[in-house]
Amino acid sequence: TSTPRIGDILQKLAPFLKMYGEYVKNFDNAMELVKTWTERSPQFKFIVQDIQKEKVCGNLTLQHHMLEPVQRIPRYEMLLKDYLRKLPQDSLDWKDAEKSLEIISTAASHSNSAIRKMENLKKLLEIYEMLGEEEDIVNPSNELIKEGQILKLAARNTSAQERYLFL
Repeated sequence: TSTPRIGDILQKLAPFLKMYGEYVKNFDNAMELVKTWTERSPQFKFIVQDIQKEKVCGNLTLQHHMLEPVQRIPRYEMLLKDYLRKLPQDSLDWKDAEKSLEIISTAASHSNSAIRKMENLKKLLEIYEMLGEEEDIVNPSNELIKEGQILKLAARNTSAQERYLFL
């Protein structure tokens, strides 16, 4: 007698998924911190191992649990696409499910964009370090567009010199 629906519920909750972008941005850093402190502190390592042994952890490591949120948005997107494929187009849930997919796809795109920005920023900081951290080139609005080998032609004798270019 009732009409099962999920589209309307997902539509209300989907905007909150954008916050996963922040989690994703800091994920590599967090994983590195866990690794560092596990190696540095026997007490930290023991506590983490002790917690991981608990039944509620399902025999998974802390790192596995940390990875779950990163995989959540793409999983929601995939499940919703599958749901829409199997849902009759005249279903009462069709429009809401379609709108939910649109919102979740935007959140997934937002997360992917955050990952790319952080990777780009990390690469840019590595380049700054290689160049001796010149203060006049460090600018938060800078963006690495391309890098690679080029041949520079000398104006006088047209000889080619290899250079590495950061654009």
